[in-house]
Amino acid sequence: MNHFLDIHKTDAGDLRTMIDQAGAMKQARLGRPKAALDDEQPLKDRMVALIFEKPSTRTRVSFDVGVRQMGGQTMVLSGKDMQLGHGETIADTARVLSRYVDMIMIRTFDETILTEMSEYSDVPVINGLTDRTHPCQIMADVLTFEEHRGPIAGKKVVWTGDGNNVCASFLHAAGQFGFDFTFTGPAQLDPEEEFMGLARQKGSKIVVERDPYKAVEDADLVVADTWVSMHDSQSAKERRHNMLRPYQVNAELMSHAKSDALFMHCLPAHREEEATSEVMDGPNSVIFDEAENRLHAQKAVMRWCLGV
Repeated sequence: MNHFLDIHKTDAGDLRTMIDQAGAMKQARLGRPKAALDDEQPLKDRMVALIFEKPSTRTRVSFDVGVRQMGGQTMVLSGKDMQLGHGETIADTARVLSRYVDMIMIRTFDETILTEMSEYSDVPVINGLTDRTHPCQIMADVLTFEEHRGPIAGKKVVWTGDGNNVCASFLHAAGQFGFDFTFTGPAQLDPEEEFMGLARQKGSKIVVERDPYKAVEDADLVVADTWVSMHDSQSAKERRHNMLRPYQVNAELMSHAKSDALFMHCLPAHREEEATSEVMDGPNSVIFDEAENRLHAQKAVMRWCLGV
């Protein structure tokens, strides 16, 4: 069973195959209307359940469109509309859904929901996001970097801000794809030691640097993410802003990186907070290529999960 749960739990060779296939599928669609079918229809006669316990724009649209382009059908489900949100166990939900659909993508809160779903499902399960990791985003980010700058192996990626779930998956990718990773942010928001350790074991250079200007020296890629969650209280948001303000990605900070360093943000963004519009709309920003590549990367992930 090919579940796609986390980057570090997936074979590095399989990850490379997915990235390469995503790029080829993207090229094959150039100039086509968005609803046009792919030449190959690997998901023909397949039904995919898309479960959202968290709100979503890019994850929902990219998975839905991707399934349809590959000839399949989708069933979009909200946690609050299912028995999943009213007392039924995750295990029972997984067993039932496996009788109806060929694959499950779930975007949820607690990582244990994902792991239990995969344990009891008879069909592949894809991690569309948990509070701990976001592997589909990083597959798109690796694809985007390599489109613009070639192989990511040996490059320096700098994450600025909060060591959150997206940062965690970047650390997993550092080990699997062979690039170095520097985190710069307040100590209270450091990434998990476990994730940094996994990347180091794979041979990646993992650095924590409190000074953002030192951190971005020689960076090939600078990445930011939102400082606050929609679920944070107002007081928590204020505390986070005070902690993270020194780590804003602006033109001055980017000037300390390599002159051709790319800027990424997984979106949605709070402009003029974690990053300025000058950077986000600047010549080194690839944020909208990155957003588009969610579609192509996830199509490759789905094909890998189903072996098609």
